[in-house]
Amino acid sequence: MEKTNFIDYIRIFCRSGHGGAGSKHFMRNKLTAKGGPDGGDGGRGGHIILRGNKNLWTLLHLRYFKNVLAENGENGSGNNSTGRSGKDIVIEVPLGTIGKDEESGQQEIEILEHGQEVIWLKGGRGGLGNSNFATATNQAPEHAQPGERGDEAWKIVELKVLADVGLVGFPNAGKSTLLSVVTAAKPKIANYAFTTLSPQLGIVAYRDSQSFCIADLPGIIEGAAEGKGLGHRFLRHIERNPVLLFLLPADSADHRKEFEVLVNELREYNPELLHKQFVIAVSKSDMLDDELKAAIEKELPKDIPHLFISAVTQQGLQELKDLLWKVLNQ
Repeated sequence: MEKTNFIDYIRIFCRSGHGGAGSKHFMRNKLTAKGGPDGGDGGRGGHIILRGNKNLWTLLHLRYFKNVLAENGENGSGNNSTGRSGKDIVIEVPLGTIGKDEESGQQEIEILEHGQEVIWLKGGRGGLGNSNFATATNQAPEHAQPGERGDEAWKIVELKVLADVGLVGFPNAGKSTLLSVVTAAKPKIANYAFTTLSPQLGIVAYRDSQSFCIADLPGIIEGAAEGKGLGHRFLRHIERNPVLLFLLPADSADHRKEFEVLVNELREYNPELLHKQFVIAVSKSDMLDDELKAAIEKELPKDIPHLFISAVTQQGLQELKDLLWKVLNQ
């Protein structure tokens, strides 16, 4: 497989800081031989925090960041001095990132906005010093609390691409060519399957200086929901796209069957994907005459908007932008 800078899945070991112990101390100075308790509290352990950063688009910067260990809090000391809190560790991630616990598989956090911060693992609380336990009947407490231990676990950081429109189709359906024509993106284009090995994003310039984001996703094959081909590495990115543009090549043997296979893979992976807005585009239509177009239209579902396009001759591309914009803003 070719080398890529697009990393969308990272496994890391995380440990938040332990809290510092409270101090068991009594005031002693040249003026006070037997003063009362003045032990300070321990400092809080450092948190592990995820922060959204709109300028990132991959988890590449975390590739060798395998152990995330936050600083422990300092112990309290005399004169009611509280220990310093441990430094928090802030992990910056692209928008659309989720954090999961590896053991349970449960999603714990989700980052969708720039600057959004979520504490993933809380640092342990610092223990109370003995000055907190003085009472009328026990004016010289001999004990203080130890600090709480931090949490530790193996975690999964996973990126799901944020785009308005996701391009869905079999390998070599013309998705990358379409993206290169309607946006400024420059995906790899070649005449073989799985040319695209990672999602490619592009911004489509629309009327009145408006725009929307479109993602060229690696091609589906039958059985992708069970992990064949690029399997789940691809399908999870579809979950973020409100509109799915199905690209069916004009030279397909059976357009209806091809569409049904694609929809079935989405259903097998996550039935909720079927609630998204669907649009069908028949690519490579410059090779079709009106009679062939009419024959293909009979194969397509009646309740899903469709049109014929050609990225090479730019046939129907403005109509496609209009249709996608309309569906996005319904």
